[in-house]
Amino acid sequence: MAEAEGNSESVGTVVVAGAANLAIAVAKLVAGIVSGSAAMLSEAAHSVADTTTEVLLYLALRRGARPADVRHPFGYGKESYVWAFLAALFTFVAGAGFAITHGVTTILVHEHSGDYLISYVVLAVSFVIESVSLARAVRQVRGESRRWGTTPRRFLRLTADTTVKAVFLEDSAALIGLLIAGVGLGLSQWTGDELFDGVASILIGLLLLVVAAILARSNISLLVGRAVPERLHREIERELAGLPTVDRVDTLLTMQLGPDDILVAAKIDFRDEATGADIEADADEAERRLTDRYPEIGYVFLDPTRSLPGAGRHARRTQQEPGPAADARATDGPSDQEADGRR
Repeated sequence: MAEAEGNSESVGTVVVAGAANLAIAVAKLVAGIVSGSAAMLSEAAHSVADTTTEVLLYLALRRGARPADVRHPFGYGKESYVWAFLAALFTFVAGAGFAITHGVTTILVHEHSGDYLISYVVLAVSFVIESVSLARAVRQVRGESRRWGTTPRRFLRLTADTTVKAVFLEDSAALIGLLIAGVGLGLSQWTGDELFDGVASILIGLLLLVVAAILARSNISLLVGRAVPERLHREIERELAGLPTVDRVDTLLTMQLGPDDILVAAKIDFRDEATGADIEADADEAERRLTDRYPEIGYVFLDPTRSLPGAGRHARRTQQEPGPAADARATDGPSDQEADGRR
């Protein structure tokens, strides 16, 4: 139920952001053509890229939420990351590429921007509309972060719901881009030099590059098969180790299958005196405990096995080693419910 509500809220956030960006893109394009401003045309490209991104994110939510079937027994959760990655690529190529290219051209040609008034009006209206869209995204982020007992900043860093992260980052970048465009236009009008308009366009393109790179990196990590953060890993391990018949958790592996779907697989060394019935009962209890506490855990596989020297230490190192693996604790995937949870 919580997953369905979260997915519905994400869909609503994406739809609101898409409608806002479409209206803004048309207004900016008209203003850019009339005024000839490079910054305004770059902002129009920015909004077109954001609108296309929202369409791709909507597809990500819809297609990723399809139930499991015979050919895809773990569901379609990872497909949502494919569409979200394509959205990041479109922002990189279409939005950033156009803004930077047009900005350089404006600096070299130094064409007069023409009428500034319409650009200022469109920038002001766009700022209001983008603020409304961002407010909805912020409301969702705050609600989810409260539900998991963490800060909004950490939730954005850890969440595997890349759609809400994308909307938040894109709307934030849109507001910053509008301010940059306004400053560029103002300086060009004040000095009579179109250099500032061109520089503003380039800065908007660089801003889009940063957003696209962050989102692309997040989605690539999740597509490869990201583990849950280390704190949640330890919580799951404690739940399993606390079962009466468990001697130790030999190996514990996790994977984020989708925004609201986690796989847990573990090799468990049960006590020698435990009977087969005891092991079956505790295995069922382990699954019940984990799924009750963390509804995102959809699959739990426990393998009774004898411990091998060093096996448990090696399993934990796979989620603690420095470099890209360590980044899993600071980007996507769920966090634990006590202090640093995720959606």
